[in-house]
Amino acid sequence: MRAFREWLSEDESGFPPSDGEEPSLGSHLLIELYGCEPRLLEQESSVGEAMREAAVKSEATVVATSFHEFQPYGVSGAVIIQESHYTIHTWPEHGYAAVDLFYCGGTVRVHRAVEVLQERFQPVRVKFLVVRRGLQSEVHR
Repeated sequence: MRAFREWLSEDESGFPPSDGEEPSLGSHLLIELYGCEPRLLEQESSVGEAMREAAVKSEATVVATSFHEFQPYGVSGAVIIQESHYTIHTWPEHGYAAVDLFYCGGTVRVHRAVEVLQERFQPVRVKFLVVRRGLQSEVHR
């Protein structure tokens, strides 16, 4: 199996290569951003702007957005895309953000979204996990 970072840098279809894996309805990329500059995670406006930019740059079709700024700190929000959704939850006091990019249809260039998020939040360390959602053998009757 190819390394995720290699797939991410070369991905053109929006889905990990199958390598004999079972087809699925979508892919759910879970991203953990550690060591971010806290001020970049505090405000609804800047976090929302970064997530919308990630969606647009990844060629996703934005349908709606909703973000909420918590007191004393933190932002949660979602970008609903035609191909599914992107969500974020931030903990500025820990310099941490949890991001989910769930996408279907093969047209999303998810690596571009990841590049935007890394550029905007400037993490020191990033962890990724890809979950295949709706495996063909499970959804077909």
